[in-house]
Amino acid sequence: MTTDLMPNRYRPGETKLPEREAALIARRDAVLGASYRLQYSTPVHFVRGEGMWLYDPDGRAYLDFYNNVPSLGHCHPEVTAAMAEQAALISANTRYLEPRLVDYAERLVATFPAAMDRVVFTCTGSESNDLALRIARHVSGNEGVIVSSYAYHGTSAAVAAVSPNLGDAVRLSPSVRMIDLPGPEGVPAGEAEAHFTAQVRAAIHDLDRRGIGVAALLFDSIFSSDGVWTDPPGFIAGGVEAVRAAGGLVIADEVQPGFGRTGSHMWGFQRHGIVPDLATLGKPMGNGFPIGAVVGRRDPMESFGQTARYSNTFAGSTVGIAAADAVLTVLKRDDIPGHAVRMGARMCDGLATLGERHAMLQEVRHAGLFIGVDIGTADTPAHRRRSMALDVVNSMRDEGVLISTTGANEDTLKVRPPLVCQPDHIDRFIETLDIVLGRVASEQ
Repeated sequence: MTTDLMPNRYRPGETKLPEREAALIARRDAVLGASYRLQYSTPVHFVRGEGMWLYDPDGRAYLDFYNNVPSLGHCHPEVTAAMAEQAALISANTRYLEPRLVDYAERLVATFPAAMDRVVFTCTGSESNDLALRIARHVSGNEGVIVSSYAYHGTSAAVAAVSPNLGDAVRLSPSVRMIDLPGPEGVPAGEAEAHFTAQVRAAIHDLDRRGIGVAALLFDSIFSSDGVWTDPPGFIAGGVEAVRAAGGLVIADEVQPGFGRTGSHMWGFQRHGIVPDLATLGKPMGNGFPIGAVVGRRDPMESFGQTARYSNTFAGSTVGIAAADAVLTVLKRDDIPGHAVRMGARMCDGLATLGERHAMLQEVRHAGLFIGVDIGTADTPAHRRRSMALDVVNSMRDEGVLISTTGANEDTLKVRPPLVCQPDHIDRFIETLDIVLGRVASEQ
């Protein structure tokens, strides 16, 4: 497992930059904290965005196939208009009566299974996961949290402590237990559920032995940070049952796979045929405006709310609700999940064709428009696979197409374009990747 906190990043001195960008980086370094990093070996500098495209100061267009935050594309006109209109009227909080808040809450929970009929708003996915853990620990009376071995669930102190992805310097809570996923372990599909269930049961047993108990199974329903492990659908079901039998809650982190990205369903957990106790929402909810939520079953939400205080000034603000409401309107009206199915299939057809020509392109995993592509062969050492994947990402950036990497070894290409991408965008991506794979292979 790599210890580099952001392997796909700019490293001073390794790349010669134009004076304009070099001067701006020097100013950044002089005023921003050391935790800030710039993506790509040659940083990108953007001044505006529109739909699938980002533009640098010289007018060069970059095709964005990585950014899931503007799920409907950059600066979607209906979303930006809704925000501007509301901001010109009033920006208020949830302690005042406001019909649009209730209207949106009703529309949002209607997209979930009937058992999940309560929502609490937050500002970010990190806040959503933080609140979900508070609820789970309150209701269960336990502290233990089970997560996948390379999970990422946010940046607050509580969720950083259950996010192995953040690196060795970020200490995990003693009440966390990590489990290995069947895919990265090479477990056959027919044995995947049994493997996952066994891992969860072992974690529960250890937590109980130590007097900690299990409060929650917390999982990103597409396991994006672990390398995008989507299949087989339903492999988590036995682990879900085991956690509930032990008195814990099931939390589906939908920050990345939610809002139709997986295509066949609005929410990633639905692919697995389960109904969690809580689901956490974030990034794409406001198409870039910071708004999130926890949607859940009535009993745990009521139990927590009646005995513990949660107030968040900006969570559920009228401007945030206007943005989120516009996003949901477009998602439903334009059948964005169905579009994600069609575009995801086109993407995978193109990748299959590339796989016949390029040996370094290995397994492709996807659900809708969330795609993971393994780079390197089984005989390629781990450090070389990682280096090759990073070379592909940075060469794609040089060609004007943005993607990134994921997985414990960062040797999986992470591809998640805005959900409004069209066939010509897919074709441009495939054509560029074809060129880049050939170039990287020739340099090995």
